[in-house]
Amino acid sequence: MSSVPASDKIKSWSQELGFLSCGITKAEFLEKEAVHLEDWLSRGYHGTMKWMENHFDKRLDPSNLVPGAKSVISLLFNYFPSEEQEEGTPKISKYAYGDDYHHVVKSRMRKLTERMQKEFGDFSFRYFVDSAPVLERPLAAKAGLGWIGKHSLLLSKQRGSFFFIGNIICDLELSSDGPVTDHCGSCTACIDACPTDAIGANQVIDAR
Repeated sequence: MSSVPASDKIKSWSQELGFLSCGITKAEFLEKEAVHLEDWLSRGYHGTMKWMENHFDKRLDPSNLVPGAKSVISLLFNYFPSEEQEEGTPKISKYAYGDDYHHVVKSRMRKLTERMQKEFGDFSFRYFVDSAPVLERPLAAKAGLGWIGKHSLLLSKQRGSFFFIGNIICDLELSSDGPVTDHCGSCTACIDACPTDAIGANQVIDAR
């Protein structure tokens, strides 16, 4: 039997598959986020994104997506492009330069779970990349992969914010990582740069 903890093995395999970072947290009810989400929806800040009103309970409790869930494995995958757009062409987001990220990231997560099953045996799990009612950023923050900036994105001191977030919710009992320090301080660069003044106080985004 290997003496290397399961959590360390998962992190090592994730690096081999090209993920920037991997962190783990317990599959617990997100109490703080419940208050934030309820207030955000009641103010209508989600605009025309009516689907955000659906599956409120599932967004806040991973065990509603995977019964008996004990751990959430959060993964970051870089999307910063190696090339810039040509001048005069329609402006598109950097994350849309390449292939559909749902397929790219999910294929690597599938390989990771296959490796986990081979090593640990059968276990219950589901993996998500912006494809289900999962609060990806708070879960990744709890797993120590960064902190939530004033613009509501996950920020990493080493990685910035140009990454996709994937989550594997499973019923394996894994060692958890702790959150990191918020390094935004008094900086308001994101608020000052927002062209529509959509960034309010306390990480609130008015999507309207």
